[in-house]
This record gives sequence, structure tokens and C-alpha cells, in this order.
Amino acid sequence: MSGRHVFEYALLRVVPRVERGECFNAGVLVYCRAQAYVGARVHLDEGKLRALDPAADVAGVRAALRAVEGICRGGEHAGQAERDDAGRRFRWLVAPRSTVVQPGPVHTGLTTDPAGETERLLALLVQ
Repeated sequence: MSGRHVFEYALLRVVPRVERGECFNAGVLVYCRAQAYVGARVHLDEGKLRALDPAADVAGVRAALRAVEGICRGGEHAGQAERDDAGRRFRWLVAPRSTVVQPGPVHTGLTTDPAGETERLLALLVQ
């Protein structure tokens, strides 16, 4: 197992009408403590969004997804979380919330490349 590290991940779900509870996957968050890595990749399927809510605020959903990516990048992109370490930013992002963009449950795995894992999970679970 040399070089392999435990990582955690959660899907980002878009719930256009929270009261209905219908959702679809629009991104993935990955955290690897051993490499101090937290990253997100997003892909918004506008057709799915419009199918669930024809009046959805597409620009607002895109902005919310971009904000998650910014928090993962840290620094000035993270707003109030700019000084938080990767673990704190991940834990804040996966905390349950009732908004249009919501995190799913956290899962674990092993990886040698957390950034590559982020891309792999996006392709497998979102696109």
C-alpha cells in the first residue's frame, strides 16, 4: 500500500426545488488529509436542471458551484475560509444544508493521486 492514501469524497447535488427533493449530481469534492488536498470539479447539466425546474436560476446555480471550487482552492478564492486548512474547508463544504447546491454523504477510498481521483469521480459519477 506504499504511496496510497485514504481520501474522502462527496457528490455535490443540485436540488432546484428543495421542497420537492428531486436532485442530480453536478460535482464532486475530494479531501486527502495525508496530502493536504481538497478539490472540487463541477459539471452542470443545464438540461437536467431545466427538466426539474424550467424557471431555475441557471446563473445562480453556476455561481454556487464555482464558489465551492473557490473554497477548495483556498486563499483569496475562499472568502472567509481563506486561512482555513484543507480539512476545515472540506468539513464545512460537506455539512448538511437546505440550499440549491447540497453535499451528499461522505465516502472513502484509497488513492495515490487525489487530483486525478477528483477527475475520475467526476467522469464516473457526474458527467
